Order: sequence, then C-alpha cells, then structure tokens
Amino acid sequence: MSGGMLKQGIASGRLEPDQYARNFSDLHPALDRHEAFVEADRCYFCFDAPCMNACPTEIDIPMFIREISTDNPLGAAETIFEQNILGGMCARVCPTEQLCEDACVRMEAEGKPVKIGQLQRYATDIAMQENAQFFSRAPQTGKTVAVVGAGPSGLAAAHRLAVHGHDVVIYDARPKAGGLNEYGIASYKTPDGFAQAEVDYVTAIGGITIELGQALGRELSLDGLLASHDAVFLGVGLGGVNALRAEGETDGSHGLADAVDFISELRQSDDLSKLPVGRRVVVIGGGMTAIDAAVQSKLLGAEEVTICYRRGQEHMNASSFEQDLAASKGVTIRHWLQPRRVLSENGKVTGIELEYTELKDGRLSGMGHTLTLPADQVFKAIGQTLEDETAAGLALTAGRIETDAEGRTSRPGVWAGGDCIAAGDDLTVTAVAQGRDAAESINRYLAGN
Repeated sequence: MSGGMLKQGIASGRLEPDQYARNFSDLHPALDRHEAFVEADRCYFCFDAPCMNACPTEIDIPMFIREISTDNPLGAAETIFEQNILGGMCARVCPTEQLCEDACVRMEAEGKPVKIGQLQRYATDIAMQENAQFFSRAPQTGKTVAVVGAGPSGLAAAHRLAVHGHDVVIYDARPKAGGLNEYGIASYKTPDGFAQAEVDYVTAIGGITIELGQALGRELSLDGLLASHDAVFLGVGLGGVNALRAEGETDGSHGLADAVDFISELRQSDDLSKLPVGRRVVVIGGGMTAIDAAVQSKLLGAEEVTICYRRGQEHMNASSFEQDLAASKGVTIRHWLQPRRVLSENGKVTGIELEYTELKDGRLSGMGHTLTLPADQVFKAIGQTLEDETAAGLALTAGRIETDAEGRTSRPGVWAGGDCIAAGDDLTVTAVAQGRDAAESINRYLAGN
C-alpha cells in the first residue's frame, strides 16, 4: 500500500492505479500468425478425431486446424461457426483442458496437447475483426419465436432460427444482452468488451430483435408469449443463489454477498480502483464461480483470499487449470470444510466458523470440531437455483426444467436449454449446443414436421 498504511475492512483503491490494468489484462494473449502456424503444425489431423468427439458442439477440429495451417483463417472460422456460433467466447472460457485438449492424441503421446482453444480464438477473432459473415437467411417464413434469455443458449438458438428464416425476439431481464458471458465470467477472460462484440456479430444476420428489461414472471408470461409468438425458447439461466444454511447468514451483516453479484458488479465497472474489496476474503464453494470470485478479489488487492470447499480436491467442479490459476495468484484452497456460522460485530462480517467434514458411507457429514477464519468479506458460491417464476407450469427435475433430447419441455410449443434445464452442466459450450439443437427442433415444429 502506498503510504505504508493497511486499509482495514472492505475498501476501494487498494492498489496503485496502473496495477489494475495489468492485473486484469487478457489471461491468454492471442496467438500471432506465426505462433498459430507452429501450433497448427502439431496437429495429427486424426481421421476419427477424439478431440471432436469430446467437443459438446462437435466442431470439426482437425478441419479447422488444417485450414489455419493453409493460411485460411476465415475458412477455419466458418468451420467453427457452423457448429458453434459463439466459438469466439468458447475459445476463451471453455475448460478445453478437460474437453478437446484432454482427448488430444498429442496429450496422450507427449503430455502436451495441441492448443485447440487458442487456435479457435485465432480464427474466430480474425473473422469477427473483419466482420466476415458466413450465413444468410432463408426466405422469411412469417413465423416468430420468442427467446427468453440473451445468454449463450438463447443467442445460439436465435441465430439458428434466423438462419432458417424465422423472426426472433430475444427478451432479457438485464440492461445488456449476453447473459453469463456479459455478467458472470471473470473479467480477465473476456476483456475489451468482447461479450458485446459477440452479441453484435451473432445478431448481424438480421431477423433478431432484442428487448431488454423484460423478465419472465414480471413483464412476461409463458401464456402471453405463446399468444404472440409461434414458439418459445427458454434460456433463462439460474437466477437464484443457494443459501449457506449457516447461523448468522440472514442477519444482514455488511460483507456477506453472493459471488455472482460481485462478479457482475466487477464486469460492469468502469473503474476497478473504485470497486471495494475486503482485506481478508473467504469464498465458500468449489466451482468456477468460486475461483473467479477468489482470483478477482486477489487481483483487486485483497491480502488474504481463501476458498473453502466442503469436499475434497477431486470433487471440485472447477478444473485443475482453474485451481492452479487460483493458487498462482496467491489464493489458498482448503477442503473438507463447511460453513456453520457467519461472525459479525456492529453489523459487519468479522469471520466465519467452519466445521470439518468427512465422507461416511458415501455421505458427507460434519465431524463436530470447527475452525474459525477471520474475514471482512465472505462470498457465497455454492451453486445457483432456478427462480420459481421462470418455470411456472413446467415439469421440473431436481429443481430445473425437464426437457427431452430435443429440448422440448412439458408444455407444447415451449423449448428450453442451458443452465436452466436438468441436462445443463454449467458450461457455455453445452448451453450453445442445446440452444442450437433446440432451434432445429423448433424449425421442424414450425414446418409442420
């Protein structure tokens, strides 16, 4: 700290002004042309490519890498976008180390896979910078489809429906389109307004209108949407946050917050030096949201950041890469701890009491003895839930919308995809695949098939 003073509690401006830009710069700088050629040359171009089978959107990975190697990045981008119109974002945020790159033959042979994600970014960035459009609309059908949610699944569904000639209206509750990509992903993964640039690129095909500040259960209802549109796709995500179920959680103490709200506020901030963060931060959870909240707390100047997870390292939803990233930024990850009590004084969080846990006969149980961590800020990142009003009248499974293999819900004329459905897995790339495939099903429905 300048001046040799430690800022106690939750405060802004913990770092020198120029440090924020460095801390939140691009996590993976883009490959230049020479680097892309060298990396593409490492691909074996497998005939029965395991990387392609590992991709939820089934991009023809050997094909697009071969196109890069022949200096045809636009051809590579077209190959990517044919399967995944949000290929640019997925190249940045997908856990490729668990998906395509983990299946890469080079990984098995050398322990070092082809950098598929970075090659995908190389091609899609060039296409977006040149505004190269590879799709044109079919003749207009006169049919309209309501897409609720302007996140990955909604955008993918809207684009595919527009390609088929249908008119699409996307409704979203927030002030900006993009959903998770705009509000829920760490800033250092998608700097320079990329999420909005991608929304503009996807909707440039035409036939897509976006109406913001429109929420299902508030301004919108399923009955009303079905009355004014020929079909409805729900890509509403998960708006609720699970409770800690810890004593003191509901006391309203300053310093206890939802990690998703913190990430959203950070993503929308014009001046990170004005964003307050605690000196000692504890994040409860073991997924990507927990990692993003913890790492960004550290990058904002928090001195001590600890992630506490109720199970072991092998059970964490966050990938090994993300866990290593957190550790490299100075975040401590502690396992087998569950929250018991939020401590506070004078309306401010002062710490959290956690109980050690263990697995007994496959069930998680507390061991009876506890640990107290001092903290002035505690973030909840223990999963999100479907808000009741967004699924009124639809069959649910485990608290999420029940769909069949084509994305059809229990209500005729209504499809769903992404995190809000039981088959969702909290991955952007899976949400894109579900939105795309639901759009094909809707198109068949509208054509009378």
